[in-house]
Amino acid sequence: MSFGLLASFIVFAILISYNIKRQARRKDSGERDFWKRESLSNSVRRKSLDGLDYIHIPLESFPTHLLDDDPEVMDCINIIESLTSQKIVNLTGWSNTDLKLEYGTANITLLSEYDQNYTLLVRTLQKWADALQQAGYGSEAVLLMRFAVSTRTDVSRTYYQLAEFWASHGEAFRIEELIRTAESLQSSNREAILRHLKQLRENAAP
Repeated sequence: MSFGLLASFIVFAILISYNIKRQARRKDSGERDFWKRESLSNSVRRKSLDGLDYIHIPLESFPTHLLDDDPEVMDCINIIESLTSQKIVNLTGWSNTDLKLEYGTANITLLSEYDQNYTLLVRTLQKWADALQQAGYGSEAVLLMRFAVSTRTDVSRTYYQLAEFWASHGEAFRIEELIRTAESLQSSNREAILRHLKQLRENAAP
């Protein structure tokens, strides 16, 4: 092996070793920070939940009269009706540690329930909207999806279908509304939703 090749190999090995050690230090530091925050969160006392952004379902404005002989649609309607009496909060992007630090350890069960209700709500709204669209009730499906977006859902299909509907009906300018909402999301789906919406906007541009 030539001296130059050997030197290059040694430098390469040193760089690899340095990067591995740096990543290990970052991981160790991240874990220490996590457990420090977790330990701190477990000592936070219960706080009032009055200031949460509770979601109220405008069931009276939803198309409950359509496809009421379809078992799948009726299942969606029944779920939404049951949720009207429940507390619903979008806590997407919040970890349990974040919630305990903000609202106290004693509230974590309630908060998890509120967030589960939210997940059920937006998934059911999309399922209902899909059924309406397939049956030719596009405008009514849009009503459901717009409400879901107003709650800052991170169900990507909701954004894509709304954007495609508006683009196909000469209202592509409305895609900007969806982009603005998507930019405010704290979800891991945020970037993928934004990329897709911006692509749809470009494709719809005159």
